[in-house]
Amino acid sequence: MDLAYYPGCSLYQSAKLYNHQIKLVLGMLDLKLKELEDWSCCGATSAGKINDFMAVALPARNIGIAESTGLSELVIPCSACYSRTMVAQKQLQDFPLLKNEINFELSKKTTGNIKVSSALDVLRREIKGSRFKSIPLQKLEGYSPACYYGCMNTRFPYDVPISDNVENPQAMETVLEATGVKAVDWNYKTLCCGASSVIYNPEGALDLMAKIMRDAVSRDADCFVVNCPMCQMNMESQQDNFCEKHDIKERLPVYFITELIGMAFGLSKEELQPGDDLFINGMDWTDLCGDSV
Repeated sequence: MDLAYYPGCSLYQSAKLYNHQIKLVLGMLDLKLKELEDWSCCGATSAGKINDFMAVALPARNIGIAESTGLSELVIPCSACYSRTMVAQKQLQDFPLLKNEINFELSKKTTGNIKVSSALDVLRREIKGSRFKSIPLQKLEGYSPACYYGCMNTRFPYDVPISDNVENPQAMETVLEATGVKAVDWNYKTLCCGASSVIYNPEGALDLMAKIMRDAVSRDADCFVVNCPMCQMNMESQQDNFCEKHDIKERLPVYFITELIGMAFGLSKEELQPGDDLFINGMDWTDLCGDSV
């Protein structure tokens, strides 16, 4: 089955690993991602702070490209891109004059007829299917992840259809449980990590990250599992900073959910992380995975 695919800017820069892994994992479920031709930045969080029109027009262009493919579903792994696209699609439906104004400038018009899904939406759906059930799963032992969704996966700045519980989402827990991994129950799974404010307000951002870390550690989590590139980058790259600032002794690896699913599917370290670097999240992959790779 072919699905339209919008990677967004992060998956071509700081989250290249996520881009690579989502294609591998969904490919094993017989889903072929067809990347949009000539896609552009969706504006993420910045456009909405500067220009309301551009905050809709930028993702509308990508929606129009996706609809022109004739495919019925558009998959977006990045939480920020997913949020921005969902909001834009709903606003185009709610405000016909705005839709006409934007479409006037687009070579590929948007009608709003394509289904927009997060990668989590697709994974949760596919674990119920025959293809998933036919894959021999590798048992992953010793993992007690804290599933960290961040603030953009279910909490939208506009009234849009939500596929999960707003305050206590369960998609990652459900997918992991299907592979034999039970996540911990904890409180801060949707707390903001500070996102880009780590650049202009590092003290505030580090305080937020420390709260997330403390709660996960207090629940005996041994790693984070995420689906947002910004959350992954902040919680990993800033971990020493916020732990030292708040006297937190523990350190936890931060995985994209595709890493654990890929291991459960029997993918090797070379397949999941191409190249010679066997160190992921600051730790040796073989130490983490044991006999599963």
